[in-house]
Amino acid sequence: MTTEDAGTPVWLVVGLGNPGPSYAGHRHNVGYLVADELARRMGASFRSHKSGRADVVEGRLGAPGSAGPRVVLARPRGYMNESGGPVKALATFYKVPPERIIAIHDELDLPFDTMRVKLGGGDNGHNGLKSLRSSLGTGDFYRVRIGIGRPPGRQEVSDFVLSNYSSTERKTVPFQVDSAADAVESLIVVGLERTQQSFNS
Repeated sequence: MTTEDAGTPVWLVVGLGNPGPSYAGHRHNVGYLVADELARRMGASFRSHKSGRADVVEGRLGAPGSAGPRVVLARPRGYMNESGGPVKALATFYKVPPERIIAIHDELDLPFDTMRVKLGGGDNGHNGLKSLRSSLGTGDFYRVRIGIGRPPGRQEVSDFVLSNYSSTERKTVPFQVDSAADAVESLIVVGLERTQQSFNS
């Protein structure tokens, strides 16, 4: 960030997931995929933050050439259930209050290929959200909830979220990721109510 950015409010956008190639295609990692798409739109690559606990991209979101909102995109380097510490460290470093934090995550309670944007709420057993709430001391941050549906039959939830999308689902995931990235941009630029009207399915 340049010195001229100093007075501009910053948004912290966090893609939740597990690091490393073995987790890359898992349902639990869809937050990482959306963060990657947003980084692509910002024309930048993730680099290690000086805290050593997350990879970040700093820049602006919005139409090319416009002075869009300042954004720090982040992918915590620890596992999903340890996301809170790195996010808290980044929020402190960039002076971002919880109401300007957006967590992008998979959601069991929404059918596949649906999405909801909301402010606050519980963690629904999601270990990443649980860790964020614990470290931030509040659940009052924004969530972009990307539906993955419930496991079929008697499959354990933990096995389901830590497994790859089906071959049929994989055809739809890129569109889902694109739409979720649009929702993040919308949330930052036009606010919650208009974003919910446009994207909540």
